[in-house]
Amino acid sequence: MSDGTRDKDNRNEPPDDEAALSARLQRLGNRLAEANRPPENGSGPRQTADPSAIARGFRLSTELVAGVLVGAVIGWLLDRWLGISPWGLIVFLLLGFTAGVLNVMRAAGVVRDRQL
Repeated sequence: MSDGTRDKDNRNEPPDDEAALSARLQRLGNRLAEANRPPENGSGPRQTADPSAIARGFRLSTELVAGVLVGAVIGWLLDRWLGISPWGLIVFLLLGFTAGVLNVMRAAGVVRDRQL
């Protein structure tokens, strides 16, 4: 019957769709247990960070900061020398930021260096 009642002889057995769902959930639970199990060949705790990735991150951040600082210093020096107060700093700060982003993209491998 479609109203959710079962025959009297099948009271202990779940319907087919519930049995299939239970089987799928059991398989999923087994796969998750295997995935969360620590590797057997490692004797100690795993290393949480890769030193080369940390070094690469520091290099990329240094490239960006250096570009901005060099642009700011050049702009400030031009302002003092030519007396064009905020404009040299503004222009060269933007140019330094652009150069820093371009250097980061080159170091990350997003943009290739130009071949002369």
